[in-house]
Amino acid sequence: MSEMLLAIDVGNTNTVFAVYDGEAWVARWRSHTDSTRTADDYAVWLSQMCQMEALPFGNITGCIVSNVVPQAQFNFRNFARRYLNVEPVFVGDPDVSIGVEVRIDRPEQAGADRLVNAVGAHLVYPGALIVVDSGTATTFDIVGADGGFEGGIIAPGINLSQKALHDAASALPRIAIQRPPSVIGKDTVTAMQSGIFLGYTELIDGLVRRIKKEYGKPMTVIGTGGIASLFEGTSEEIDTYDQDVTIRGLLEIYRRNQS
Repeated sequence: MSEMLLAIDVGNTNTVFAVYDGEAWVARWRSHTDSTRTADDYAVWLSQMCQMEALPFGNITGCIVSNVVPQAQFNFRNFARRYLNVEPVFVGDPDVSIGVEVRIDRPEQAGADRLVNAVGAHLVYPGALIVVDSGTATTFDIVGADGGFEGGIIAPGINLSQKALHDAASALPRIAIQRPPSVIGKDTVTAMQSGIFLGYTELIDGLVRRIKKEYGKPMTVIGTGGIASLFEGTSEEIDTYDQDVTIRGLLEIYRRNQS
């Protein structure tokens, strides 16, 4: 097997590890984000996962990381240096070129994950875009027709909203997030499911409609992220669901920074 690239997307709740063999993504794993995990922990876990997929761990010769958890950065850098024998590319480092014009008032505040999504979406979809990334937070990122990052919206994620409701109201149970049988709940669980699931769907659709109205040009809406599939068939505004947006963006940024 040829040399492989390891792409790591570190989110606040989960971390995605994906392996690219030069032609296709051959493996993808999701792990709970824990900033206390050491380089040794990552090496043991990832080598076992590679073994399960019959992927030679020693063939990983490149590593790129998008990270929104600063406390985890040292351990990921140490892991890549010690166990992969490579210098990892960290999106957001001053010497890493993303190749995206950031058109916001404070460009340094644009999250690495959001810029990666802008790159990954623009590679595939023409015209102006809205990338709806559903995770710990739900972000709405506006990508210009030329690929520039033009700002967006950050809202609490659906799981965060559900947890807040349960934690703040002791009489309300923790529920599975799923589409309710009807809009009007007939018991506590279905009433909560309606408020959380349908309410969140309306949050997505309502904000997308407002963005489109303010932007004033046709826009394609892409859903991505760990729980985006929840809204498939329910959201009226999301045009397509694409779970490869982030790793595609990481691969492209890695390529742009190879001399």
